[in-house]
Amino acid sequence: MKKLPDVDITKEFTPEQLKETDKIIARFKGKPGGLIPVLEEVQGVLGFLPVSIQEIIAEGLGVPRAQVFGVVTFYSFFTMVPRGKHTCRVCLGTACYVRGGRAIAETLKRTLGINEGETTADRLFSLESVRCLGACGLGPVVVVDEQVHGRIKPGMVGEILSHYK
Repeated sequence: MKKLPDVDITKEFTPEQLKETDKIIARFKGKPGGLIPVLEEVQGVLGFLPVSIQEIIAEGLGVPRAQVFGVVTFYSFFTMVPRGKHTCRVCLGTACYVRGGRAIAETLKRTLGINEGETTADRLFSLESVRCLGACGLGPVVVVDEQVHGRIKPGMVGEILSHYK
């Protein structure tokens, strides 16, 4: 079984971030339907929701750890791993795929040294694949943060990434 990602919260987060997390939990303690808002707000403060933070949330709200983990892993908005400063999304929808989207995805993985769903060690980039970005006429498409890059060729990947440091 794959080990769940986790961090030492005392090294990863500041005391102020942990204090803010406690305040968020306290605001929602005992309120029905409070789990998702707590997770959203805590992720906003910390950037991600490692297992150790999920355990603190579960204990603080008085809900089972499995329930917190289930919500975090069900909704794609939540992440258990740190996200990069920049998010690269490569389209693998039909129009982009047939125009070379898979080659672009492979080039991004090689260039960044990560797989889809991962973040570079320096936390500069996270890489995701999506099924459609709604820019089919520009395929293949890569979106970095909110910037759309269309008609991409594998040789253009390095140049595109160089603008995001």
